[in-house]
Amino acid sequence: MSRPLLPEESGTKDAERSKGTVIVTSVASDSHTWNLVFLQLLIEECGYTVVNLGPCVPDDLLVSECHALEPDMVVVSSVNGHGYQDGMRVIGQLRALAPLAATPVVIGGKLGTDDAEAAVRAKELTAAGFDAVFEDGQDPVGAFRGFLNTLPAPERSLDKAGRVAL
Repeated sequence: MSRPLLPEESGTKDAERSKGTVIVTSVASDSHTWNLVFLQLLIEECGYTVVNLGPCVPDDLLVSECHALEPDMVVVSSVNGHGYQDGMRVIGQLRALAPLAATPVVIGGKLGTDDAEAAVRAKELTAAGFDAVFEDGQDPVGAFRGFLNTLPAPERSLDKAGRVAL
């Protein structure tokens, strides 16, 4: 799988201005892309560098990319109604990676087919290890933006010239 270059890999100055790197991904069962493109643009607008893994991402690929990139946040999106099952399956694998133990990992979209169960799903997903759940309903975009605003700036060391060391 090919992924876009991060600013530090491409030699651009954007890495110094970025609030951090966010992996945006769908789940293995979801082939939708519009939600991923929307999230990428929204997160970039908020000042982050985004690596978009695309649709139908197998669990092992998501885990290996998170292990390799050590992102500042992981955003899982699903709009096919099966995000709950896929999210419950993959969160344990992500949390098992030492670098991701404290990394914010969120999930959102249409996570189930029974809207009456949304609160139960959210409680179970957060108990399993997600930091936040943004299910379709009352302004999930506003809630997600609010969550982004609560994140601390990533810790970065400076090189000898006083620039951000990547």
